[in-house]
Amino acid sequence: MNASINAFNPPAVADQVDWAGKNYLVVDDFIGVRQLLREALRSLGARNIDQASSGGEAMGLLNKTRYDVVLCDFNLGEGKNGQQVLEEARMRNLLLPSSVFLMVSAEKSVESVMGAAEHQPDAYLVKPITEGVLLSRLNRVWRKKQVFNLIDQAYLEKDYLRAARLCEEQVAGNKVHEIDLLRMKARLMERSGEPGKARETYERVLAQREYQWARSGLAKIRLADGDYEQARQMFQTVIAENRYYIDAYDQLALSYQNMGQHEEALSILERAAKLSPNSVPRQRNLGQACLKLGNVGMAEKAFRKCIAIGEYSIRKTPDAYLGLARVCGLKNDPKEALQLLIAVQRDFGAEHPDIELRAKITEGLVYHESGDYRRARKAGDELEALLQAKPERPDVPTCLEMATLLFAVGVKEAPVELLCYVIRNNHDNQLLQDEVQKIFEKARMGEEGEALIRGARKEAIDLMNQGVLLWKTNKLAEAVEWMRNARAALPHNVRILFNSAQILVSHMQQRGYSVELSEEAHGVLAHVDRLQPGQQRFAQLMEQLMLLVPKVEEPVEEAVGDAAGGEAVAA
Repeated sequence: MNASINAFNPPAVADQVDWAGKNYLVVDDFIGVRQLLREALRSLGARNIDQASSGGEAMGLLNKTRYDVVLCDFNLGEGKNGQQVLEEARMRNLLLPSSVFLMVSAEKSVESVMGAAEHQPDAYLVKPITEGVLLSRLNRVWRKKQVFNLIDQAYLEKDYLRAARLCEEQVAGNKVHEIDLLRMKARLMERSGEPGKARETYERVLAQREYQWARSGLAKIRLADGDYEQARQMFQTVIAENRYYIDAYDQLALSYQNMGQHEEALSILERAAKLSPNSVPRQRNLGQACLKLGNVGMAEKAFRKCIAIGEYSIRKTPDAYLGLARVCGLKNDPKEALQLLIAVQRDFGAEHPDIELRAKITEGLVYHESGDYRRARKAGDELEALLQAKPERPDVPTCLEMATLLFAVGVKEAPVELLCYVIRNNHDNQLLQDEVQKIFEKARMGEEGEALIRGARKEAIDLMNQGVLLWKTNKLAEAVEWMRNARAALPHNVRILFNSAQILVSHMQQRGYSVELSEEAHGVLAHVDRLQPGQQRFAQLMEQLMLLVPKVEEPVEEAVGDAAGGEAVAA
């Protein structure tokens, strides 16, 4: 890998940023390149410079130190590449909100640049680079990042409404960054469950210039509103204007899937995977779409690619191994399927508590689809035993898949319990209820299934309403305790979780702030945000929680000096 940094006398602009006191990390598998980049940084005045020769070493350093600037090569030899380092650092919040991440590479191929760009480095520098280019890019990115510093901090605290207000406040004094600020504000409004305000912001941007990300943002709002046809047309327009806008392909495929046009969705996913093939989630989605349509050959190719590119990625997924095992079963190769199931339990057992269950479901499906009904029934019996041994239930897709298999091998009681559990935790999700009803009908339990669904819904509603009644009659302590028990019984029911958090907030509003109750409410809301991100009540309750935190008292002289411009904090 060749690289050069030419001699350059830094201009006066370098004095605008104090580079001397910042922490730097240089990541490259060639010592000569690391030394060149280190000397370039030293010429700017940098002193604290760490180096890493591999992606794994870089992650170790990022775990220990908060760096202000990271210069990372794309190709790092064996192990993680630069894209995977950036991806993991972003997902694990190992970078400060104001940190600068520059991807440095000799790679010019569309595939490499697109893959890195999807994970949003602050800049992508193609070798050979000069000190002038490096300094110019650092200054530009650093100044921009400082504008977003307070906003990013509010985002990290999940106070999305405050972050959105900070964006609007910054627009007035930072016209240079107005578009970027509005882009972040729109995303924050979506994250806060305020699609109307997000739409207004996107339209405000489009009134100035036709940005494809703003057009795509409007299309996503249409998609979320269920206007799939209009969303489809808008995403297609975005792609026609910019064929490399990869996210629009993913969203267009989702639009087609929601309209039941799975062949068209598969075609779009295939195009996206050719343009940017190094995305683990995209290859997984492509494989699953192929499997659903019976395109075994393409599914196998996608799952094998997903496993290969995911080897060193934080997005490495058991779905690819389980999907490939299903493919092997359909190809009448149970031997490789079983080897994959052993591998998936070995590689993911520590992080995924449900992996043994999922592997056993896949084993049963492999045997059932290949006609080995005796072994399929044996897998079903073992699944029943696993369910009895573990009171916790898996996620919805796993429950549905398990119920389908258990019905197919002649088991009745366990799948009925699973499907009722799914309904109780999603009592207001009509689409999911329809899917559950189809499983009952396939098991020749149509009428019985309808009655079971009605009963499960009523059970969840009664449980929630009793807690709300206690709250409304001002029996706050009893309401808090009732909702704790309701959460334990139905840990994934978003309505119950939200009401529980609301009751905890009301308790503190009326009877005083409590660290324990505040932490409990934050934990409940964090769980909701993992289950269904982008809910309006999440943003509203997070803001109410922030306002409950007692204000730290300042020294008298400082408080007097700040009185004219200070903000009142509601309690």
